[in-house]
Amino acid sequence: MRNSNTLEDRIASRIGRSKGEVFMRKDFDDLADYDQVGRSLRQLVVKGKLVKIGYGLYAKASVSPLSNRAVPRKGLRDLATEALKKLKVEVALSSYDRAYNEGQTTQIPTGRVVGIKGRVARQIGYDGKYVTFERIS
Repeated sequence: MRNSNTLEDRIASRIGRSKGEVFMRKDFDDLADYDQVGRSLRQLVVKGKLVKIGYGLYAKASVSPLSNRAVPRKGLRDLATEALKKLKVEVALSSYDRAYNEGQTTQIPTGRVVGIKGRVARQIGYDGKYVTFERIS
């Protein structure tokens, strides 16, 4: 009989109760050490409950009706914005968003460019699609 109070179960329970969509590996430091948390998160990715979106970054997942694969429940821009806030990086409108909002263009921004104040040395994305960061001064 399987113990229902394994680390993986406790992490999955915490993820299920959370209102946020993005989780960092260090969010679970109080449950176990670094390696154990990493193994449990990898198992949740294999089971399709999470999607890895960056180094130490995970997002809640659901099964896509089109591809029958696990995909994030929210869009890439929303995930990147939430992840950057967790990383304490200030997010701003990109030049594309500003141009569209000011009526200078009718080109709708794709959402793959996120304006930031500061520096980020990470890639955030999944399945070969990544967000580009634009430094706003």
